[in-house]
Amino acid sequence: MTQEPQQTRDSMSYDVVIVGGGPAGLSCAIRLKQINPDLTVCILEKGSEIGAHLLSGAVFEPRALNELIPDWKEKGAPLTCAATSDEFLFLTEDKAIKLPNPPQMHNKGNYIISLGALGKWLAEQAEGLGVEIYPGFAATEILFHEDGTVRGVATGDMGISKEGEKTAAYQPGMELHAKHTVFSEGCHGSLTKQLIKHFNLRKNVSPQTYGLGIKEIWEIKPENHKQGHVVHTMGWPLDSATYGGSWCYHMEGNLISIGYVVGLDYQNPYLSPFEEMQRHKTHPHFKKLLEGGKRVSYGARALVEGGLASLPKLTFPGGLLIGDSAGFLNVAKIKGNHAAMKSGMLAAEALATQIEEKECSAYPDLFKKSWLHQELYKVRNIRAGFHKGRFFGLIHAAFQTIGGWMLPYTLKNHADYAQLEKADLVKPIAYPKPDSVLTFDRLSSVFLSNTNHEEDQPCHLKLKDPSIPIKINLPQWAEPAQRYCPAGVYEIIEENGEKHFRINAQNCVHCKTCDIKDPSQNINWTPPQGGGGPNYTGM
Repeated sequence: MTQEPQQTRDSMSYDVVIVGGGPAGLSCAIRLKQINPDLTVCILEKGSEIGAHLLSGAVFEPRALNELIPDWKEKGAPLTCAATSDEFLFLTEDKAIKLPNPPQMHNKGNYIISLGALGKWLAEQAEGLGVEIYPGFAATEILFHEDGTVRGVATGDMGISKEGEKTAAYQPGMELHAKHTVFSEGCHGSLTKQLIKHFNLRKNVSPQTYGLGIKEIWEIKPENHKQGHVVHTMGWPLDSATYGGSWCYHMEGNLISIGYVVGLDYQNPYLSPFEEMQRHKTHPHFKKLLEGGKRVSYGARALVEGGLASLPKLTFPGGLLIGDSAGFLNVAKIKGNHAAMKSGMLAAEALATQIEEKECSAYPDLFKKSWLHQELYKVRNIRAGFHKGRFFGLIHAAFQTIGGWMLPYTLKNHADYAQLEKADLVKPIAYPKPDSVLTFDRLSSVFLSNTNHEEDQPCHLKLKDPSIPIKINLPQWAEPAQRYCPAGVYEIIEENGEKHFRINAQNCVHCKTCDIKDPSQNINWTPPQGGGGPNYTGM
């Protein structure tokens, strides 16, 4: 953060600058221009193109889209695979037991989609209304007026070498000034976390809790495919103390989206969410489904799970938070895209009436009166109920579903990084070696994510204290970064009898897990130069 903008950088001014081109940011931009076409609106997106960094399951509930663009079918929105049937399974090591489908997970009227494709389509709608979109430019700095009000953001300098020197390709960042800056960076945004600290937006608010989602797309044999079928599971391979579960969505063209989510409040430092996903596929139920198929895509992303209790204050002087940056996700539905879109729309409706005011106080008021607040209030205690284990969580969730949500209590969440047990108190987990047919290693998986970073640039994964991984994390927690990262970014190597902590930043798929789960809170995730990261297709 800087108090004074650097005078050497060029600047551009808008009514509203939106940081992040996901469903929340795009919906906010579209709604602003629908209400007042004269407003100048700009979106900055760190991915190489809109959709490059978007990843979700995803079964999509169109409620917010129906409100935003009622004629989306006529305009060619990529919602073509209707959800036709639901299944909820409890897995033991060798059995799949069918359970009643929870009411929140009924998907009639929903669609199995590629979130990246939806993002690209929304971007076309936004540009058609006059919104300026700049992909490949990450906002890396928050700018302030002298009175402390957010003035806007600056993009990062380009052409800086590993040694921090300016190269022949050097270009200074650009300043974007706005009456209001909307932060829509997704889960655990790099600037959002600074704003939360700077303005103390989590005062009297429960900590955010997160999950890590690992996703693969497979092309399977036609006889195994059932277009529109939606499957969710819980149970094996996780133990009963660890929150998590899987999804399997049958898309069009004999493709399925299969994935696993592990709550990042897990306790065993030897647990690897990536390996749990690989092991999950060896269950007889899914092994049979995938037999003869081919894996075509891979990705990973952290997601916000704290719900209503973990929402920070949504506004501050000069700006506001929307989407997963704030924490709008309905974990009971396993859906956040409709919530992200609605939060962006509510923000736009508030901004349109208060564009000249210092702080957009109308936004939280509109949220509290909306169906989104009502929806999140009903499920506010379901995720937190699993802090006491799977079986308590299931019983408590059932109680909430049949009316327990009307009781006035709200359970609190806890900081995920503080939940790890010391390594000498737990049993290491022995994961089987990948067979490269059904199960795979991290590097071959990252290859499928089309991840790329400019090689000659400073490492975007910054250690606050470089000595901590070896001196503290390794002896106390067996350095869990080796296992929680789904991209093989972190490893312990030995040279000349000494252990070293290596960061393979070029592998990073921007999931943010390291910034969330590191038990010493020593890793600071920052955006790399020039649109680096994954380039997801069909995710």
